[in-house]
Amino acid sequence: MADIREQLAFLREKVAHIDRKYAAMEKPRVAPCLIEEIVSGQVVETSFGAHFETERLYERHRRHGSVGIADLIDLPESLLAAISENAIQQAHPTRWAFLDTETTGLAGGTGTYAFLIGVGSIDESGFRVRQFFMRDYGEEASLLSSLADYLASFDVLITYNGKAFDQPLLETRYRMVRARHPFARMVHLDLLFGARRLWKLRLDSCRLVDLEHRILGVERQGDLPGELIPYYYFEYLRMQQAFRLVPIFHHNAMDIVSLACLTAIVPAAFGSPDSTAFRHGADLIGLARWLRDAGRDEESLALYRRAVDLGLPDHLLFRTLADIGGIEKRLGRTAAALEIFTDLAASPNPFRGFAFEELAKYYEHRERSYTLALEMTRNARELEDSPELLLREDRLKRRIASPPKRQKLRRKPATARDELKSGSLR
Repeated sequence: MADIREQLAFLREKVAHIDRKYAAMEKPRVAPCLIEEIVSGQVVETSFGAHFETERLYERHRRHGSVGIADLIDLPESLLAAISENAIQQAHPTRWAFLDTETTGLAGGTGTYAFLIGVGSIDESGFRVRQFFMRDYGEEASLLSSLADYLASFDVLITYNGKAFDQPLLETRYRMVRARHPFARMVHLDLLFGARRLWKLRLDSCRLVDLEHRILGVERQGDLPGELIPYYYFEYLRMQQAFRLVPIFHHNAMDIVSLACLTAIVPAAFGSPDSTAFRHGADLIGLARWLRDAGRDEESLALYRRAVDLGLPDHLLFRTLADIGGIEKRLGRTAAALEIFTDLAASPNPFRGFAFEELAKYYEHRERSYTLALEMTRNARELEDSPELLLREDRLKRRIASPPKRQKLRRKPATARDELKSGSLR
């Protein structure tokens, strides 16, 4: 027992010695620092107070993945016409503003602030990103006033999910400071909708950062995940350690550059669908559906066939064949449509019932083969029943059961010579 007590006493003394050693050491402290000491920029004074602004130029010789910065200013003025449904018929690239916000949350509403707002623009020198930052909540009115003045130089606002989030949030912030927002005079293009149409069938995610990697070929290094950005800002407000904000400024700038470079790709696909250089069949399907919905059947059909030639997974292939058959039928090319529907009906697939129904319509209305139409209808009902198919089956049964109507022989109109021979004309 004595040995155990001695050992315990020795251990207690050793632990106490370690505690005294580290208690005497002062914990290192990081001194507060201002954002203007860390990030190149300036404090801007307005009639509403002050805020911080910084600007970065991406020179013409640089590339952002597959897109060269120098190529942006040469984009055609009519580039945005098709994707905007002619809302933006002519606008020079120097009149486009690419906007993205970093906020204190994603819920929106009056309690969410946009503490950092970035605006990208194209000019002869390259691509500029101007960032407006509020160092505290009291600087919001000054920031928003300066942003409105800056946006006055642009006619088109381009965002990514901005119609659902960024613009409504900023409009709310302008109302909260009792100021008029600058967006009423600008035409807004949200690139998210066009990007989803092009790539949602192939990519698991159409987030901007994912398209940046998968489409532009850019791999971010040391990027801050978007969900952590509000916490970093709150920590800055509490500790006033501006170095924690550097990753947020970088994240915002990268988003805006990627948005501009995707604008060189997405609208071009909608403007000239037949000349797109996509290497994946799935990327063409979204364009083909857009053309189909716009009533441009021949162009849509050409893209559908290109997509099939490039190769499609089964779940897209069968849907595409059904769409092709529908377009051929609408264009009056019955033989081509019949071939498609026959192929679809011959193998198990999600559109087999649809194909049987289309074949039933053909044999009933075009061939007047009610027995064959009834067989196709029953096949369709086994796969995917519906009230319409039941009505079709009942109608076909009645037609088969009822005797065929005798057709009255129509008398050929008699010529004057015939009537003279018969004596009817004297």
